[in-house]
Amino acid sequence: MAGDSHATTEGAMGALHDAAHGGTDAAHAASEAGMPQLDFSTFPNQIFWLIVTILAIYYILSKIALPRIASVLAERNGTITNDIAAAEELKLKAVEAEKAYEKALAEARFEAQKIATETRAVIKEELDVATAKADAEIAAKAAESSARIAEIRDSAMASVEAVAKDTATEIVGALGRPADAGAVAEAVDTHLKGDA
Repeated sequence: MAGDSHATTEGAMGALHDAAHGGTDAAHAASEAGMPQLDFSTFPNQIFWLIVTILAIYYILSKIALPRIASVLAERNGTITNDIAAAEELKLKAVEAEKAYEKALAEARFEAQKIATETRAVIKEELDVATAKADAEIAAKAAESSARIAEIRDSAMASVEAVAKDTATEIVGALGRPADAGAVAEAVDTHLKGDA
């Protein structure tokens, strides 16, 4: 019985060893094969799927994508053409508007210059009339003022003469001498005429 158990153990060990060795051989074989895409035995299959894929991409591009792209490009081209035409039309309108603006500006400047000239002439005329009137008023006021000043001067001279006679009479009287009014008046008149 002990011999059978020993034989069973040896058999199990041998099986394990063979299994381990077989797994190592399979891994070694797989590592030697390299990339599966480069395995010549799968080339026909790969070429078939490559052709199918290319045909599918060509069909999708030619029937779906390219017509849509072409329609979008045509639509954009039409939009760009319309925008360019509209821009040209707007440019022509802008040039016409600029010419009209320049013409209106020139006319407005001419009118403004004309109005300014007319206004200047009217103002000069009014100013000349006002200046003549002011000169006449000033001359009248000056004549009136001169007459008033002469009147005031004559009045002041008379007052000065009277005050001088009275003062001289009082001074002579204060000195203790009898004051002759006629002599004092004559002396004051002589003295005032000599100053004048």
